[in-house]
Amino acid sequence: MNITGAVLEEVDAKRPFAASRPISISELQLDEPGPGELLVQIEAAGVCHSDLSVVDGSRIRPVPMLLGHEAAGIVVQLGAGSGGSGKSKLEVGDRVVMTFLPRCGTCAGCATGGRLPCEVGTAANAAGTLVGGGRRLSRDGVPVNHHLGVSAFATHAVVNRTSVVRVDSDVPPDVAAVLGCAVLTGGGAVLNAGHPGLGETVMVVGLGGVGMAALLTAIAAGHPVVGVDAVPEKLERALALGASEVFTPEELAESGVTASVVVEAAGNPRAFETAISGTSAGGITVTVGLPSPTAMASISPLGLVAQARTIVGSYLGSAVPQRDIPRYVKLWRAGRLPVEELISSRISLDGVNRAMDDLADGQAIRQIIEF
Repeated sequence: MNITGAVLEEVDAKRPFAASRPISISELQLDEPGPGELLVQIEAAGVCHSDLSVVDGSRIRPVPMLLGHEAAGIVVQLGAGSGGSGKSKLEVGDRVVMTFLPRCGTCAGCATGGRLPCEVGTAANAAGTLVGGGRRLSRDGVPVNHHLGVSAFATHAVVNRTSVVRVDSDVPPDVAAVLGCAVLTGGGAVLNAGHPGLGETVMVVGLGGVGMAALLTAIAAGHPVVGVDAVPEKLERALALGASEVFTPEELAESGVTASVVVEAAGNPRAFETAISGTSAGGITVTVGLPSPTAMASISPLGLVAQARTIVGSYLGSAVPQRDIPRYVKLWRAGRLPVEELISSRISLDGVNRAMDDLADGQAIRQIIEF
């Protein structure tokens, strides 16, 4: 079938992206789903830093590539063997959340219960293919790469069964989309990696989509939360969402305030350093941001030893999507996890280049592409 999608044509284009336009809105050809795959009509897709990191060259991926990995949509067609059974059974008409790290369920990474990413899914993501191998996208006979097994900046997508989680129809498309990356990553950094004790304070450094999701999840779990960001508007937003205190990095250093669990969600070395310095003695620093591979930070090993502090890396919030997304849906349905509050704007597909500028400038929390 023919679809319309946002294709990254080149990496490391000059800013502003709205002028250089590294992403084109193109007509593409999409193959039918193969065994273990399904065709999804995309309803909503979030613009995430993981998309920007490919556009600006921080994450090297093969181009041309159809971007987008945080999304929700409706199942239109099931390939052979993709329906499944039991609680995870899929049918045409179901709403599904897309997740950017498919899990095969059998590799050594999957055996860690979320602590390590799936080896099979990671290899497919790096190659720009689906888990089952190969590409289902082309343009004028030339193959187009998949982004993180999803490629959701399009009217339709073919994905592997392991890249989706079904949700009930009462979960709106925009909420469902944000659950698939921002909430899985930010919420998982708190619940799966940080494990704050009863009443312990959680600090979040970097209040973009992932950081705000971590903040909301910590509040939902009953913890006082300290928000840290360099953008005043984000600090104001954090207070409105229930943060106990907010600081710029400079203010935090002067205050001496620390927390037992600190989540770094900015993806840059200075934020990482701020997070470590804001961690209490005996506390844990969880880093989920994805800086450039060449970025370096400076820390004091003595500070770790003398104060018995721990640093933990958490990819996708150490999540198992089939296990964790229902947990967040339950919190949302109970009114304790207002995921809607993460959405800072709604845009059309042709606004995606400007959306990358807004994200790079720190002006957006979650921009939602509506179809």
